[in-house]
Amino acid sequence: DTDALLKPFRARAGLPAPGANMGGWYDNAPEDFNVEPGTPNQSFHGFIPGHSFGQYVSGLSRGFAMTGDPNVKARIAELVRLYEPTISPKFFDDYNLPAYTFDKLFVGLMDAWYFAGVEQAKPAAARLTQAALPYLPPKLVSRHVSESMPHKRRAQGWDESYTLAENLFLAWQRGMGEQYGALASRYLDYPDYFTPLSEGVNALKGQHAYSHVNALNSAVQAYLTLGDEAHLHAALNGFRFLEQESYATGGWGPNETLIGSDGPEPLFESLAKTHASFETPCGTYGHFKIARYLMRITGEARYGDSMERLLYNAMMGALPTQQDGRTFYYSDYNMAAKKGFANDQWPCCSGTFIQLTSDYGISTYLHDAGGIYVNLYVPSQVSASFGGTAVKIAQAPLYPASGNSSDFVISAERPARFAMRFRIPAWAGPRTSLSVNGRPAGAAIVAGKFAEIARTWRGGDRVTIRLDMPLRLEPLNGAHPDTVALMSGPLVLFPVGDDAGQLSRSELMSAKQDGDDWTITAADRKVRLKTFAAIGDEPYRLYTRLRD
Repeated sequence: DTDALLKPFRARAGLPAPGANMGGWYDNAPEDFNVEPGTPNQSFHGFIPGHSFGQYVSGLSRGFAMTGDPNVKARIAELVRLYEPTISPKFFDDYNLPAYTFDKLFVGLMDAWYFAGVEQAKPAAARLTQAALPYLPPKLVSRHVSESMPHKRRAQGWDESYTLAENLFLAWQRGMGEQYGALASRYLDYPDYFTPLSEGVNALKGQHAYSHVNALNSAVQAYLTLGDEAHLHAALNGFRFLEQESYATGGWGPNETLIGSDGPEPLFESLAKTHASFETPCGTYGHFKIARYLMRITGEARYGDSMERLLYNAMMGALPTQQDGRTFYYSDYNMAAKKGFANDQWPCCSGTFIQLTSDYGISTYLHDAGGIYVNLYVPSQVSASFGGTAVKIAQAPLYPASGNSSDFVISAERPARFAMRFRIPAWAGPRTSLSVNGRPAGAAIVAGKFAEIARTWRGGDRVTIRLDMPLRLEPLNGAHPDTVALMSGPLVLFPVGDDAGQLSRSELMSAKQDGDDWTITAADRKVRLKTFAAIGDEPYRLYTRLRD
């Protein structure tokens, strides 16, 4: 509903605002919003009006870049055309999170211009920037400092100027204007976070989880744009520290808070104390971006492994966003877990959900002058050109739920020489193999590396990768080796049902696949297990306490 999408912008600009309210966070309802401590009738209704509009435009624009669907481009152009007259400083006046929502609106306009070719979006982005600047801080303000400053409302201390640099650097790189490079640098200096991380000191403790993982993307962009090695080290170390406090699913940030130097106990305690284990669409979106950047820079397959974990054990099991705005927000890793929707309609995760989905292609394949890197084994196709020859590669996997293989078929008008490089996950067993047209490819297969097949390819050539997916137990962390998750390849196998009893190591390792489910026959009972994507309304748990 176009009028509903534009209603908060029109209302705040003082324009006629027909149409229904969308509800939840999205509405312009300042009279309803209240999160002040100790007050009655607390409500997130009207928290950040229109906040996700730019993300919807961004997701559509990235989707158009993949599909070329003219109907999608027409929709993007319509949304930009109708949004542009509402751009006004009035929108940001007395707004809870001006930097946060400016960033989301800006990326929507940037992507509409860059990916969908909507020319009106470029001057609209410039107008938006001028409208927002008086309401943005003169430089980056940390979350902790912002929360300690005087504000009209508590929520205004939650703004995220520390995430602005990434998209501003991208706008500069893409030719939208020199002013964006200067503005990006203005929001880059984060001495309490980037500086210690660059020196190998864990600065994650107590930070708001998603936004500070997302901030690492600004650090990477400082390296890619300015060649700033210190910011690259901040991103590399930040990601390493993040992995150290992650669940077996790849998720992190219980109660939306990073653990850092607090050690192993908070993650263990979260299994009993919270159901807000991992902010899934937002967290996965930010994680995919930083992992993708670091894989581009380092060429290391482990970043792809981390993306794959989250894909199958988080996002693939997220409940679809409903038409009324109900949105999957938290993955629940409590010992008595269930799936559900956020309390409020149209929260932040409704915006990152579509962006992450539209990044499917750029997360699956990367390339350089010599060939293609296959990062994810998902149904897809990629087009490229090598030596002047257009090449298309179509991928059709059974992996991971229905089998252990993925097939790639080459289409090319004439022979073309290039390399195909396949990510071999760190968990891959010794029976992992690559074949070309049914014969062993002769590639060196090393777990945790990319395996390369460099040859002259012809139309109709077929590559098959088979990934050995042995069962294994992954402990929560070193302090709790008896709290384990059962995994098969990239998949966590979640015990389902009300039974939260202990199992022995040998019982867990005896799990057998039975269609879409797995079964353990224990000494005293049968236990069913499912992948996260297969779990519906039933209770489940991520971790099992070992009996022995």
